[in-house]
Formats: sequence, structure tokens, C-alpha cells
Amino acid sequence: MDELFFIASKTIGMAARVETWLLFLMALGLLGLWRGRLRLARWGLGLTFVLLLGFTLFPLASPLLAGLELQYPPNPPLPEKVDGIIVLGGAEDTGAYARWGVVGLNQGGERMTAGVDLARRFPDAKLIFTGGTASLVYNDAHTLPSAMTKALWLSLGVPEAQIVLEDRSRNTSENAIFTRDLIQPQEGQVWLLVTSAFHMPRSIETFQRNGWTGLIPWPVDFRSGNQTFRLEWRLDDHLQDADVALKEYLGLLAYRWAGK
Repeated sequence: MDELFFIASKTIGMAARVETWLLFLMALGLLGLWRGRLRLARWGLGLTFVLLLGFTLFPLASPLLAGLELQYPPNPPLPEKVDGIIVLGGAEDTGAYARWGVVGLNQGGERMTAGVDLARRFPDAKLIFTGGTASLVYNDAHTLPSAMTKALWLSLGVPEAQIVLEDRSRNTSENAIFTRDLIQPQEGQVWLLVTSAFHMPRSIETFQRNGWTGLIPWPVDFRSGNQTFRLEWRLDDHLQDADVALKEYLGLLAYRWAGK
């Protein structure tokens, strides 16, 4: 069942992207032209143009991201003692690491640097990375994210004895389960959960549903801006934010429906 859930989440996730639907509308328009159905062509191509223009000019996904990011504020108050800092994977650019042997981070790189900062503030706490490959094809590379993370953290001065790596998990549910099995958290312990702010609501729910207590959310990588309708010619950024928001809301629904 878990394997089917993983496969379904990745295949449906690839379809649930804004650009996928834009291409679908464009295809409908071209089909209308080819078949001489001008009304269908006008609707398909016209709607594609309007949506592309809207996403090019405005960060339309910002309110959706804000709805997720406002649930857990940044820099919450912390206790004097923390037992562990759990950093969820997803910020690694393993392609650069595999080819060149250099550390690469994507837009979520704050997860990694925030983990290091917290580890310095709590030197007795374990700094835990959880994440393998989420690829349906390259499962043989599941250790690359943890290997790259370890190299990064060591280069930033984190003692090796403080680092714990979990390299089998492929999604948030497995992050929670495999890390729990590895760490064996005890009642009364305090754990900081570090991930992107938009991903925190699903992460907290998933970890708590899988037996974790004493969690303190530490959101980073905030992406929603203050001005929703500022003019900005950035289709790439705006589409990426829309894809992230759509994926996260669908992920929340799927995880709740499946009891994950």
C-alpha cells in the first residue's frame, strides 16, 4: 500500500502542475484549429494566453502560499534544552554533487543552513537529516542526498558525532516513520522540525500522526510576498510558486485522505 501511495503521489504530482494545464488548453486550441472548430480554438488559445499573461505579470500564487506559511510563525520561542533537530530533505541539488563532487542547494537551501545554526545553539542536540531520493527511476542514488548533506554540514563545522543521517525515506510520511524508527524518541523529549514554511502544516500533521510528540515547528524558506498584485515580468518564478502551492494543497488532501 505504501509503495502504491508513493507511485501515485509522484505520477499525479507530475500532472498537477500549472504548465501541464496550460499545455492541455493550448492543445485543445490547436485541435480546434485542425478540426475547423473555431469556437474551441478561440476558447483554448484565448484562455491559455490570458493565464500565461496573468502568471507572467503577477505572483498569483502568493495568497495560496501565505495561507500555508501563516500557520506557523518564524523563530518561535525555544526551551533551554533540545534533544534533536530534524531537517527534512528536499533542498539538495544532488546532480551537481554526483557529477562534480560539489555541494549544491536549491531554493529550499535555508533548511540546511537553519539546521546548522540550530545545531550551534544546541550543541548537545542531534542534527538529523532525513531524506533519500524521491525519483521513480534513480532509486540507486538514494544515499546521495544524505552524503551531500553530511559533506555540507561537516564543512560548516558541525561535529560528525552530532550528525545523524536517515537515507531511505522518499516522502514526508516515510521521513516521519523511518526517523522515528532510527531515533526512538522518548516521551518528554523536545524535537525541532525544520522544513520550508509552506511544507510545515503537512509535515507537523504527518509526524504527529506517526507518534512524534514534543515537536516544535521551525519554518524557513518563506516564499509568499506582501504585495500580491505588483507588476513583475517573471513567469518562471510565478509558475514555480503556483506549482509549489498546488502540490502542497493536494498533498495535504491526499495525506489526510490516506491517514498518512
